[in-house]
Amino acid sequence: MDNLRTPPRPLPQPDALTQPFWDAAGKGRLVVQRCGGCGYYNHPPQPLCDRCSSRDLKFQPVSGRGMVYSFTVMRQRNVAGFEGEVPYVNLLVELEEQPLLFMISWLPGGATEGLAIGQLVSVSFERTEEGMALPQFRPVVD
Repeated sequence: MDNLRTPPRPLPQPDALTQPFWDAAGKGRLVVQRCGGCGYYNHPPQPLCDRCSSRDLKFQPVSGRGMVYSFTVMRQRNVAGFEGEVPYVNLLVELEEQPLLFMISWLPGGATEGLAIGQLVSVSFERTEEGMALPQFRPVVD
């Protein structure tokens, strides 16, 4: 890592809709909005179900397991707050609970060795200095 003076990494700004997600993350639990009408998982959180437009959405625990759907290695220093982190990996993770139920994660240090599309991952929580817990996915090691 270079000795670059960088701004702090941007943090999520919870609002009334997303606060339950961040509260659960703070307790080390991964939750996703689920429709009480049709059972469909919705992420990111929103006011209406993507499948049936119901407003009956509640946050429910999920396993925290999934697979790498896609990833990219970031080498440019043009993302505010991440200039000193390059290279790093952005992951698109498909959770096992439902096809196309995605979450985004990152791996610092460009840890691409052995990383592959379809690889199994599980959630962990990165604690920030500001007291937030950020869900991050790491490769499952046999």
